[in-house]
Amino acid sequence: MTDTALNFPLERHRLDNGLDVVLQSDPHLPLVAVNLWYHVGSKNERPGKTGFAHLFEHMLFQGSEHVGTNEHFGHLQKIGGVANGSTWYDRTNYYETVPAHQLELALWLESDRMGFLLPAMTPEKLENQREVVMNERRQRVDNQPYGRAFERLNELLFPSPHPYGWPVIGYMEDIEAATLEDVRQFFGTYYTPTNAVLTLAGDFEPAHALALVDRYFGGLPAGDSPPEVAPQAGSPVAERHEVIPDRVQLSRIYLAYRIPPFGSEGWLMADLLATALTGGKSSPMYRDLVHERQIAQNVSAGALPTELEGSFALVATAREGTSPENLLAAIDEHLERAAQENLTDQALERSRNGLLTAYTEQLQHLDRRADLLSQSATFLGDPARFRERLDGYSAAEPDAIRRFAASTLRREQRAVVTVVPEGNG
Repeated sequence: MTDTALNFPLERHRLDNGLDVVLQSDPHLPLVAVNLWYHVGSKNERPGKTGFAHLFEHMLFQGSEHVGTNEHFGHLQKIGGVANGSTWYDRTNYYETVPAHQLELALWLESDRMGFLLPAMTPEKLENQREVVMNERRQRVDNQPYGRAFERLNELLFPSPHPYGWPVIGYMEDIEAATLEDVRQFFGTYYTPTNAVLTLAGDFEPAHALALVDRYFGGLPAGDSPPEVAPQAGSPVAERHEVIPDRVQLSRIYLAYRIPPFGSEGWLMADLLATALTGGKSSPMYRDLVHERQIAQNVSAGALPTELEGSFALVATAREGTSPENLLAAIDEHLERAAQENLTDQALERSRNGLLTAYTEQLQHLDRRADLLSQSATFLGDPARFRERLDGYSAAEPDAIRRFAASTLRREQRAVVTVVPEGNG
């Protein structure tokens, strides 16, 4: 995507009830992506009441006052549209891509569940979706090899009461204990126009689209501003390391550091460093551990895009016959080198080009573009700030990345979880 293509037209409006509306008109395809972000995720929960945001993602597809159970998907399938939702620590999003002439249908569906979900909520629907979520947890976490590792890593990295310390999917006992009144209160607090961003990207005339948005959302009550979640100061003052025996064949190491939040310079440096170290088979850590020393099956790193603060996470699977202690020592060699020596120009350019290419490719897809605009509007206060990520990658200097590693990737600031085959722990 060229620089010119990145400067696409972008409008932002706010309805009287507080709904933030982002319009990105693009006539190249006869489609419209509708993307609705609620500024609520698992961080807005509290101990003993976890899993509500994710449970709500399921509940919102169970019908509203004017849309029957499972009819949301049915309406869209009839016109060739697609839809889904997802939950994260800081947000829950719902999205559809529809033929351009069916934009009104998608807006009606989203507005009906924002404004009229509670009348259709029943104990039977809650029980049904509670069982779905509990089974999802069993399949993805409790009964999955290595399934508890990331969950435990975050518990160690963000000790309670930090709101990133519990899993997005929630704990089983909290999901079981959720009541209809709990769900009603959660919806009334967070699923309001004043706590949402609606982004449209695609083939529409902006004035007409804004009029449709106002028709379907403008009459909904604003709701009160939800309580803010304050960042939790401080990091662990010593490395936290736990070994988990599991029904696996190979040991695997998970380590993570607390880093500055998404959108900050520090977060961008972390993203560049993660890609420089492990992005592709020619990257230094991957080449050394997997091909040259042959002590790892794989290794990957990344910066998690979370709002209060981020995390730099690295995962490596040991080859058979390699102890996790030796693998961790080899990983530390690379991390210590990153804190002491600048990346080579070649390594930085490879990392920069990889991230710029991946990011601009996302922007070429209407649904991903709409999601990135919602993300920038929600977390950074302005949808146009998505361009800052591109500028940050382009302007980064090797010394800034080294300084980030030296100040942040320190052992006393990290958590490590090692999963080992049962009987070896």
